[in-house]
Amino acid sequence: MPALRLILLWHQHQPFYKDLVTGEYRLPWVRLHALKDYYGMVKLLDEFPNVHQNFNLVPSLIAQIQDYVAGTAQDPFLNVAAKPAKDLTLKERQFALQYLFQANPANLIGRYPRYRELWERFRENGSAAEKAETYFQTRDFTDLQVLSQIAWFDEFFLDDVDVAALVKKERNYSLEDQSFVIARERELLGKVLPAYAEAAKKGSIEISATPFYHPILPLVCDSNAGAVSSPGLPLPQNRFRHPEDAREQLVRALDLHQQVFGVRPQGVWPSEGSVSDEALAIAHSLGVQWMATDEGVLGRSTGVFFQRDGNGRLPPHQAERLYNIHRYENGEAAMHMVFRDHTISDLIGFVYSGMDPGDAARHLLHNIKEAAEPVLAQGRDAVVSVILDGENAWEYYPKSGREFLRRFYDALQREGGLEPVTVSEAIARHRNFSPLPSLVPGSWINANFNVWIGAPEDNRAWDYLHHAREFYAQNAAGASEAQRKLAFEEILIAEGSDWNWWYGPEHQSANDRDFDELYRKHLSNIYQALGATPPDYLAQPIAGGEVRPAFTPQTAYIHPRITGDKIRYFEWMGAAMFTADQRAGAMHGKQFLLDSVYAGIDSAFVYGRLDFAGPVPDMEFDLVVNLESWASGEARPRRTLRLDAKVQDRTLTEWKVDGPEESSSAASDVSSGVSSTQGEEIARAALLRSFEFRLPLSWLLAMPGSAASPQTTTDHKPGAASIAPASRLKLRFSLWHNRLPVDALPVEGWIELQLLSEGDLGSGM
Repeated sequence: MPALRLILLWHQHQPFYKDLVTGEYRLPWVRLHALKDYYGMVKLLDEFPNVHQNFNLVPSLIAQIQDYVAGTAQDPFLNVAAKPAKDLTLKERQFALQYLFQANPANLIGRYPRYRELWERFRENGSAAEKAETYFQTRDFTDLQVLSQIAWFDEFFLDDVDVAALVKKERNYSLEDQSFVIARERELLGKVLPAYAEAAKKGSIEISATPFYHPILPLVCDSNAGAVSSPGLPLPQNRFRHPEDAREQLVRALDLHQQVFGVRPQGVWPSEGSVSDEALAIAHSLGVQWMATDEGVLGRSTGVFFQRDGNGRLPPHQAERLYNIHRYENGEAAMHMVFRDHTISDLIGFVYSGMDPGDAARHLLHNIKEAAEPVLAQGRDAVVSVILDGENAWEYYPKSGREFLRRFYDALQREGGLEPVTVSEAIARHRNFSPLPSLVPGSWINANFNVWIGAPEDNRAWDYLHHAREFYAQNAAGASEAQRKLAFEEILIAEGSDWNWWYGPEHQSANDRDFDELYRKHLSNIYQALGATPPDYLAQPIAGGEVRPAFTPQTAYIHPRITGDKIRYFEWMGAAMFTADQRAGAMHGKQFLLDSVYAGIDSAFVYGRLDFAGPVPDMEFDLVVNLESWASGEARPRRTLRLDAKVQDRTLTEWKVDGPEESSSAASDVSSGVSSTQGEEIARAALLRSFEFRLPLSWLLAMPGSAASPQTTTDHKPGAASIAPASRLKLRFSLWHNRLPVDALPVEGWIELQLLSEGDLGSGM
């Protein structure tokens, strides 16, 4: 019987945040992700001994973890979290507010009521540290310091008796509690790398490597490769061509892995899945046996565009090409190659976090089996490769996605004929390798390098690197060995892909300025290490101003006609508005379909409008609007409603509003876009170029068990009930396709509407 072999490869990576000259870590994400993700991802496999997996650990990440374990990492974020709150300076208090809330609002902050309370206080003051600082007392800072660390503790670490007791305490933490958390962090960090070494020794996992500082090897070999994969792409003024650096990055990576884990890696996931003939030749010369990249590179290299149907399935001849192991042979270079299923990998990264864990696990297993079926039907073994980020995605899952992973791994163990294997195991068991004579240079993102080169910011960064590399070549001979060593190390760091990830139009984060400054600092250190003054241009930001996501609160009552035609712009003036930021963050690949949403109230209705990023999508999909009413001081919403609209052929075919039993509900008359209930309450929905709706406020504001009719109190808050009146509404919009969440606004959190009179809204109360 033919076998279905599943390759799961988790890529663990963080940029090199350390300034080698000062020894200071510019950002804390190595420490925090090492606390939250790395240990549990591999330790979880103890429960599933037959589920073999692959972990790709970037050497610069390993080196930074070692630095923390040794206690030599100078981390200002950890220092501020560890310092007694009463001794914090004004600058440190502001620093704490700026950085200690940088966590997922729902799954990290929201998991701890006191942490959420402090975060909401921070948001109430515009998320500005300078303004908010005066509203935080010493006890608030102590609680923030403790909870901002515990929120990043791995699920296994939270099970420790001492840590569980701190979580249960919830607030009013002492200096002893704070000291305990900080001391425990270093102890827990020390468990990470040994856990991987132990799992590899047992044969449960295979550990692969990436070039040391995560460079894009094809571009380090030759920056002109950018225009090979994207003809006509604007290139930097100066050609960067240093294959000797690419080789050095790989040699150092393989050496460190052997030192830490006791075995030299057989395989490499090249940074961002970036490959070229030149890069593979270097890897082959160093004894690398296999490499992996994306299906897009395979498609371009073989002249095939992988086209899926509406269910994400490939036609049989394309499935046979993708779900195989390829044998690359070009001149003297030879390499086994596996290519990731882009669609299935992205489901884990971007979709399943919005689903019930059991449903997501079943959907994933079904997708893998269905994908491989055309190959198995031909009597051939199928190899499905699922490769993705092994850290950033878990912030979007409750409890770091552990329930989802447990259910999925358990299903894998029980599924006959399906073998979860390491890459080397898959190669050893495979027959009928597909020949691959050459590769078109490319990465896992669109089979090109456009994220890292081509945009003005990207090209400027490459030119600055070129100048620094040339300065080193001309001046290193006259420097001491220590100077040369430091300068060259900074060159290798600056060659990393992470800096240009944030330059250009594709990605953004709250730390863009930090990344820009750190990159320029690494370049400046090259000159300083060789006894020279850095060029003046390194004092100026490379990154230009970019549009960021914006939320504007409601400033006036609105009374729009519900037509679905967004040319009625003026009718929505005064509404709250949330605009999407269509630049992805640390995770690339998200599909953007929604552009902006508007929401507002008048004395009787709540209104909403959704604008698409382009035309109305030409596919069958659902639009879901979740609405909640909240009263001040209450921990749960007063009422909840869900508006569900079905769209087919760009036409609204049906819609309905559901809520709890005591709430009003309605189904639609699509021909008129109207849903009638008792009295004068009319719900409406419409879709033309936009989706628009209105719902009676009374459906959300009446007390459970009371008549669903609007009331008004003397404070002129519309629809307020006589007991504990609701003070605000929350709304969230999402688009679903094939019963999977594809896009949402806001991506995190909700749009909030204050329930005020029109005069109060206008006065900014």
